[in-house]
Amino acid sequence: MCMNFKQAIIVRKDIGMGKGKIAAQCAHVAIEAFEKAIEKKANWVNEWKKTGMEKIVLRVESKAELFSYYKKAKGLPRALIRDAGRTQIKKGTPTCIAIGPAPEKEIDKITSKLKLL
Repeated sequence: MCMNFKQAIIVRKDIGMGKGKIAAQCAHVAIEAFEKAIEKKANWVNEWKKTGMEKIVLRVESKAELFSYYKKAKGLPRALIRDAGRTQIKKGTPTCIAIGPAPEKEIDKITSKLKLL
């Protein structure tokens, strides 16, 4: 049986980031989660890379909701990004999380109720 892998990126919509800022934050968190996955689940990373490195970008409406999803993903490769405060957002503001790369079914158990960004 072939297992599908993906990475889910979850972005806060309540802090007013512009499109470019969102893109940069998503890139930061995707790389950080990828690096953590290499350390803990290299076989998952290899399978994910072989199948096109699928990603999905989802949204939440609050800091509390972001942290809730981060907590739910315990046990999977994950990352949380806090802004450096150089442009639009106050330093230390949590902006997004990434879960995976991990088995798609495990990520979907956590994120299936979220809407696309």
